[in-house]
Amino acid sequence: MKKVCSIVAMLGLGVSLLFAGGASETAATATGIVPDKTVTGNIMIYTSIYEDIVTMMDNALAEKFPNCNIEFFQGGTGKIQTKVAGEMATGKLGCDMMLVAEPAYSLELNEDGYLHKYLSPNRANLRFDYDKEGAWYPVRVCNMVLAYNPEMYKPSDLATSYKDFATNPALKGYISMGNPLTSGTTMAAAAALSEKYGYVYFDQLGKQQIMIESGSTALAKLETGECKELMILEESVLKKREEEGSSISVIYPDDGVILIPSTVMTVAGDKSANNNIASCEKVTDWLLSEEGQKFIVKGWMHSVLKGWNSGDHIPYDSISTDDLIKKDMGLDWVRCYQQRTEIREAFEKSVSLSK
Repeated sequence: MKKVCSIVAMLGLGVSLLFAGGASETAATATGIVPDKTVTGNIMIYTSIYEDIVTMMDNALAEKFPNCNIEFFQGGTGKIQTKVAGEMATGKLGCDMMLVAEPAYSLELNEDGYLHKYLSPNRANLRFDYDKEGAWYPVRVCNMVLAYNPEMYKPSDLATSYKDFATNPALKGYISMGNPLTSGTTMAAAAALSEKYGYVYFDQLGKQQIMIESGSTALAKLETGECKELMILEESVLKKREEEGSSISVIYPDDGVILIPSTVMTVAGDKSANNNIASCEKVTDWLLSEEGQKFIVKGWMHSVLKGWNSGDHIPYDSISTDDLIKKDMGLDWVRCYQQRTEIREAFEKSVSLSK
C-alpha cells in the first residue's frame, strides 16, 4: 500500500488576512496558490491517479489547505474497488473521498447510497456531465489513444484507427494494451470498443496476439522495437515526451478517441473514515477551480473546465480539448457499470492475459 502523507505546519508569515465569504485566506504562495486555513481535520483519499502525479497534487493540496491533514491511498481502480468492497462489509469505508478512473464506479456507489451529495458552485464551469444532485463530478479527463515510435515506423505502416489496430495483419504479435480487469481507464476503453464493434473486437485482439501489460513496460518495448503500436493513455506519452525528450508519438484514431472523465466523490458522512464533510466540500471546490485545474493540466491530463483549449490550458504537446471532444467515440457509462462483469469475462475469454 502506497501512502503519500501530507502534514504541513503553519507558516508564521506576517501576511495580511483577507476575509471573503467567511473564509480566511493569505497571500498566494510561489506556485500561485492562495492558502485557505479554514479547512481542518483529516481527509483520506483513495485514488487511481499515477503515483508521481499524486505526489504533485498532494503538495498542492498541502499548500492550499495548510491546516488539513490530507492523505492518499493510491492503486489501480480494480485494487481500489476490491478494497472498498471489503470495507463495505463493515458498513464504513476507510476513506472520505475518491478520485477514480471513470464515472461508472461513481454510478454504482451512488446507487448503493455511499456518496454525499453537494452542489459545488463551480459546476457551472464544467463541460462534461456530472451528477445533477452533486454525488460526483468529473475532475480530470484521460484520453485513450494509439502510440508509436516514429524513429522506427511511419504512421502509414501502422494502424490509424482502433478497427485497424485489431485487424491489420502486419501488427500481429507487435501490439500492446493495459488490462481492463485491473485498470479503470482500460476497462472504459474496452467498454467503448465493444459497444462500437461488438465483442468480436476482443476476438480480433486475441487473434492479433496482443500483449497485456503496464504502460511503462509497453512504452519500453515501443522504444526498442519489440512492439510496433500501443493502445495507451495520452498522458503516459506526453509525460515521456516532456520529461525525457522522447520522440514517442500519439495517433488520434480515425474512428475516435476515447475520453474518460475521471471523477471526484465524497463518501457519505456516516460511511466515511473521518466524517469531515465540510472540508471535503472545500477540496472538491478547489479541484474544480481554475487554481486546481492547473495542476491537472500539469499532470498531462485535460481540464474539465469550459474554454480551456490552448497554451497552458492543455497538456504539454497535446491538442485542443474541444477538438478531442468532437472526436470522442463516446460510451454508455450505465452499460459500463451494469455489464462490467460481462465485458470483463468476454475480454478474458478472447485475450490471453499472460502475454
